[in-house]
Amino acid sequence: MIMPKQDTDTDTVRGLRGLEDSSSSVRLRAALAVGTAPDPRFIGKLIERCAIEPEFYVREMLTWALTRHPASMTVPGLVDELRSECAQARSQALHTLSKIGDRQAWPAITRALLTDADDEVARSAWRAAVVLVPGGEEAGLAGVLVTQLGRGERETRLSLSRALIALGEVIMPILRAAMTDADPRVRAHAIATERLSRDPDAGFEFAVEEAKRVVALGPAGQEE
Repeated sequence: MIMPKQDTDTDTVRGLRGLEDSSSSVRLRAALAVGTAPDPRFIGKLIERCAIEPEFYVREMLTWALTRHPASMTVPGLVDELRSECAQARSQALHTLSKIGDRQAWPAITRALLTDADDEVARSAWRAAVVLVPGGEEAGLAGVLVTQLGRGERETRLSLSRALIALGEVIMPILRAAMTDADPRVRAHAIATERLSRDPDAGFEFAVEEAKRVVALGPAGQEE
């Protein structure tokens, strides 16, 4: 059954207003409704809202709603957001691109994003990069990611380790080189990442403690 145009226009206006409502529960329901019945007219508003939405669970629903639309319609707008001066806009666009998984977005995952000064943007870029990287370019990506070893607090370091490990065996020569870096934080992070890749069940905290022990002992403390 074809709905009268006036009714669909009214629904669109109501949906757009719902995405901007002061109540987070209303915004959540509006995003759910848009994702349940995808409509290209909402794409711009969904992307725009991602940049300013304060609630995590609403942002996740906005991302889900975007993934319900054709990638050919969402990816260009999300790529444009990667040039935004707003950190949340960049971070959420990267997160959404990683969920869509369209490798046409790969050229937009630049070194500047992978080394972004904002930890959340960088973490989102790392996750997106390992999903979108074309076959044969993993080593180049690993070479950029390894420059971030030793960065940030636990969650940032764990995100980087997971991204590197997801690239597979190609990271090993690069990690071994980093294990001899002049910066003890870089050495410890590289060692922890290598330990975690060999024994994922050991957990990141255990790998970090082992890495600290190795760094404290110096070259003699490292396993052959």
